[in-house]
Amino acid sequence: MNLGSLVGPFGVALAGFFAIMNPIANTPIFISVTAGDDAATGRAVARRSLVVAFIVVAITTVSGNQLFRLFDITLGTLRITGGILVFLIGFHMLQGSGSTVHTPSQEDLNSSRQSQLDVAISPLAIPILAGPGTIATAMSLAAGGWDHVVVTLVAFALICLLTYLFFCQSGRIVRFLGQNGLNVITRLMGLIVASIGTGMVLAGLGMHAAS
Repeated sequence: MNLGSLVGPFGVALAGFFAIMNPIANTPIFISVTAGDDAATGRAVARRSLVVAFIVVAITTVSGNQLFRLFDITLGTLRITGGILVFLIGFHMLQGSGSTVHTPSQEDLNSSRQSQLDVAISPLAIPILAGPGTIATAMSLAAGGWDHVVVTLVAFALICLLTYLFFCQSGRIVRFLGQNGLNVITRLMGLIVASIGTGMVLAGLGMHAAS
């Protein structure tokens, strides 16, 4: 394994996961679904949601090649499809609104309030943290081989850790940034996400053209 050749993919994975998971913009959502909880419960919800999100992404990342063979899906097709999905998420973020494929519905939020810790599974872990865009990005990034799988999972683990820190300091972050600051960051992340999606589509088209 040539570590030097993995620096680029690691940077792309880190930036992609940060933009799609968007720990800053997701912090107000975390606050809303843990409203009324004490600090210990809030930390427990944050931990559980991120552990579940990591497990979901790890399973789909590791089993990606097997899934390709099972459903006769080529890497180029996955990158095109995943790129379109990621682009749509970024487009909605640029408009200042969450994508319906990456944001919980009101019904999800209402049902999640039945138990304090249930919000860790839904809507936090799925679909906010480990939504279709995150999964598609992880599978596409890891499709280059086991070295890319390791790089992808390490990058995702680091973003999970960063998200946990944001969630634990959620109150301070929202007070510091304000709603206008959160809106600006959401749009900036949307531009990055849309650009990553476009790159995935172009890479997929290039693979089909070469085959």
